[in-house]
Amino acid sequence: MPQGWMIRAGEGGRLFDDFESRQCVAVGWNDLGDLRQYGSHEALRQAFIESYGNAKAGAVANAVAMIRKFRDDIQSGDYVITYSPELRQYLVGIDQGEYDFMLPEQQVGDYANIRRVEWQGKVSRDDLGQATRSSLGSTLAVFRLSAEVLGDMRGVLEGKASTAAYAPEEIEAEFIELSEDVRSRSHELIKDKIQQLTPEEMEHFAAAVLRAMGYRTKVSPRGPDRGVDVLASPDGLGLTQPRIKVEVKHRSGSMGAQDIRGFIGTLRDGDNGVYLSTGGFTREARYEAERATLPVTLVDIDDLAYLTVDNYDRFDLEGRALVPLMRVYWPAE
Repeated sequence: MPQGWMIRAGEGGRLFDDFESRQCVAVGWNDLGDLRQYGSHEALRQAFIESYGNAKAGAVANAVAMIRKFRDDIQSGDYVITYSPELRQYLVGIDQGEYDFMLPEQQVGDYANIRRVEWQGKVSRDDLGQATRSSLGSTLAVFRLSAEVLGDMRGVLEGKASTAAYAPEEIEAEFIELSEDVRSRSHELIKDKIQQLTPEEMEHFAAAVLRAMGYRTKVSPRGPDRGVDVLASPDGLGLTQPRIKVEVKHRSGSMGAQDIRGFIGTLRDGDNGVYLSTGGFTREARYEAERATLPVTLVDIDDLAYLTVDNYDRFDLEGRALVPLMRVYWPAE
């Protein structure tokens, strides 16, 4: 059973015409030389690190995986597609089972690693189903297509009706589901990023969130803090209201009722308490906070991630350095 593969034609599809005219697809990583010389995954990984560095282990693993897919996993007879964002067209072809490394004068654009392809035709993105279009949105240089996406692509190429003929309400439901999935994944990844902070960094990050919310902050020096890790107020000294005292616990395991009672005992009239625990809280701890005579807010890592996103536009350089995020635009409807 043939599989399907997307091979990006460079940034913005700049090599789309070259792929078509030269009957091939190509990728870069030219400094590695002929990919056939690496007999094992580890040999390829070490060569990649020597050529491109190892600043981010995840990025290395991702790149090596794509290289191996291009060299090894694509088989003769598999379907290969590439995309032109300018034309909104997919070029669909059949892999010929031939990988090659090209000398500089033979390269496709500036890409030296190629696979021979017999192109079958083009498919307009507008003719594909919504689920297919969504699946093809990945920016990875090389990735495998699902059987459903490949089936839709082949059907349109053969002139058959596409699943684009969904009823409008079905398309809308699918779009909403995808949007919610992306939001959920993003939220969890932000939580992962926050969880990687050290306890000291977490205190400074809590202060950064409060600064983004309009307060001036003071982080307690390391050592006994009498239950206060961050002090926030309009003046930064705690002389004007509201005066917020923050206890930060960055550890596994939920905080219990005794922890909350101890924190409440440090508060005085005019204080507002915030207890931040990335390990969460027990039910009894939440009950203690609810019945406290002074305002006490419990913030778990889920709450912290939402606060981060809601206020990130106003983060200062220190806060952005602790948890770097980028904006992703999504259709409003």
